[in-house]
Amino acid sequence: MTTDTCIEFKDVVAGYKDFMILNNLSFKAKRGTITLLLGPNGAGKSTVLKALFGLLKPRQGDILLDGVSVAGASQKVLLAQGIAFVPQGRNLFGQLSVFENLELGGITLGMKTTHERIPEVLEFFPRVKQRLHSPAAALSGGEQKQLEIGRALLLRPKVILIDEPSIGLSPMVVADVFKLLRKLADQGTTVLMVEQNVKSALKISDEAIALESGRLVLQKPASELLADPNIERLFLGGAHTSAAPTTATV
Repeated sequence: MTTDTCIEFKDVVAGYKDFMILNNLSFKAKRGTITLLLGPNGAGKSTVLKALFGLLKPRQGDILLDGVSVAGASQKVLLAQGIAFVPQGRNLFGQLSVFENLELGGITLGMKTTHERIPEVLEFFPRVKQRLHSPAAALSGGEQKQLEIGRALLLRPKVILIDEPSIGLSPMVVADVFKLLRKLADQGTTVLMVEQNVKSALKISDEAIALESGRLVLQKPASELLADPNIERLFLGGAHTSAAPTTATV
């Protein structure tokens, strides 16, 4: 039986040692959509991505991908199943060239397949394409984030997990990144995103999930939340209205 559900958390409990961050969390994300995770720092948003990518094993509950349990699976297995993770911050090899960073991104594919796919990925990022043989450290912050996303796209993932893609980027570059994520979703990729640039993210998202203390408190179409004048106060504790987004998320 086919279903529109791509990702499902079922009563997931997860955390570090004796400190539980996700507390019986359950939600579903539909295939080919952008689902935005909202909530103040410490709500568990980034932990959701880490649990789904096998960086944190659930203590209880289950995580399903297309109806099959992936809870606690290794990153190698999850990559093979089509899940790619673009974490917060910069995660490149600065002294290596753009091309070499892309090669490392496709290491599980083999060099022949990687070299075949690099040109198609670079079509998404013309500025990065022009810097192909420059050290990654010489790229602007926006170009580095695009390179990270491009490295993930080499795997032709069916699911992209992306954590705070706008951090340190200009509004123009953020708009380009969001436009790319929307295009990928429209082509069938499922995107699960953590982002504190709430209003801009809601504009390109399909669903929004609000977390509080590792629990689901709300799931609605993004367009409905975008129309709510209290969205930032309700789901970010007011922090976003008075200060720039922080980089410390749990």
